[in-house]
Amino acid sequence: MHALLAEVTRSGFVESLHHGSVVGIGPNSAVEVSRGPVTDPVLPRSCGKPLQALACLSAGASLSGASLAIAAGSHTGEQRHVDVVRALLGSLPVSALQCPESWPEDEQTRARLSAPSRIRMNCSGKHAAMLAACVVNGWPTADYLDFGHPLQQLVLRTHEELAEERSAGVAVDGCGAPLVALSLVGLARAIRSLMDTPVASAMREHPEYVGGTGHVNTSVMRLLPGVVAKGGAEGVLVLGTALGHAVAVKVIDGNPRATTAIGLTALSAMGFDVSPASALLTVPVTGGDQVVGEVRVTW
Repeated sequence: MHALLAEVTRSGFVESLHHGSVVGIGPNSAVEVSRGPVTDPVLPRSCGKPLQALACLSAGASLSGASLAIAAGSHTGEQRHVDVVRALLGSLPVSALQCPESWPEDEQTRARLSAPSRIRMNCSGKHAAMLAACVVNGWPTADYLDFGHPLQQLVLRTHEELAEERSAGVAVDGCGAPLVALSLVGLARAIRSLMDTPVASAMREHPEYVGGTGHVNTSVMRLLPGVVAKGGAEGVLVLGTALGHAVAVKVIDGNPRATTAIGLTALSAMGFDVSPASALLTVPVTGGDQVVGEVRVTW
């Protein structure tokens, strides 16, 4: 049964409840926090991007610094993000990207544009990295999203090796890429293993390319140096620390508003100091221009 993880209050009333699962693995590799069915498979959504980026890197793609961070991230479509993605594409046209056309998430950038585009989509960094891996290996680029493609088979093996388990299956992500299902425990193990790789280093050094202006993942990494934070659609979040902690969260109703607070609470429960990010342990609920409640963790 999914555990009650957070509640939303408004003017003294409990307005909504968020159930799901959360698991925390400590530096000794033991599970130290467990709520809900943490061995059930989940779809990591964009939380799998750092693992996909690692596969691209191991395939020989020239990824480092900001380009490696954006490959692992969900950028907000700002011009600095577009510039890095264009550089990753090299001689390939933007039309080689097979992610959908999208408006950027950054509101100021969106206001300046007249049309959506593939390169502004928050997954374009991942797709450009996949294309770069194909080019360097002489693999076909037209079908790089097919699950049988050599790159996607490498992505699958990377997930399974780091998670120390077989995948429960493969789905199709919102951007069209194959999506590897893992248990929540396996996902946390994979993130813990990732922390010793260049991918985690790039994410920590360039948090603005993992998210962007105002993005909560970027904020967490700036407030807690050494921590990697990556959220995904449908209420999934992973956190990793340089000390060896890893957290994976799945909110079963798919709403992400409580995931950061849940993840940080799990880190705190394992003894990791999250006080510099204490403002993110709750989310204000407003009525007009006043704060009248909050989203808060219940365990």
